[in-house]
Amino acid sequence: MRYYPVFLDIKDKICVIVGGGEVALRKAERLLDCGAKVTIISPKLTPELSALNDKGLISHVSAEYSGDLIDKAALVIGATDDEKTNARISQDARAKIIPVNIVDDPQKCDFILPAIAQRGDLVMAIGTGGKSPALARYLREELEKQYGREYEILLNILGNLRTKMEKNAGIGKDWFTSLMALGILDLIKDKDINKVKEIVKNITGEEVEIDFK
Repeated sequence: MRYYPVFLDIKDKICVIVGGGEVALRKAERLLDCGAKVTIISPKLTPELSALNDKGLISHVSAEYSGDLIDKAALVIGATDDEKTNARISQDARAKIIPVNIVDDPQKCDFILPAIAQRGDLVMAIGTGGKSPALARYLREELEKQYGREYEILLNILGNLRTKMEKNAGIGKDWFTSLMALGILDLIKDKDINKVKEIVKNITGEEVEIDFK
């Protein structure tokens, strides 16, 4: 395994994308979802990126790329269609010890971005070491079929219970095993909120709020 899998906290950190096209838009949306402060370096923006800029959701540097523009970045993504510019972005970021990703060019990357299947805070990431994005997409689609919204709701229940475990230290695994054995996932699928609350209460002694919306 070449790449070290990690979930990185980038909330309120400056993340720079070089490029203003559709690829840059997708990268910006994902970074914004994670709470990053996104800066786009590009003379032009797609209408969608312009809208984000007008709303103050991103910062826009209307200029050609230069190395000084990434000095304060926590990470950099190169999303231009110019190979020489992408090479400069990679070289500059590495010289400044800033993690860099160049879209579709693993050799110029310090990190690569996985395909993601997401259900709320449940995030399943698929990586192929940059060898086959098509396989990663296929596996993501398979995971999305297999793991529905019931897993998001279950995770929220488990998260609520975790905050109550100080007085019941060490039994979280037992709670989980018992809840799964009693078919909590099927009950969530059936939206049987009363039964879900009942088995949670019986097993843990705790009452939890459940949002089926």
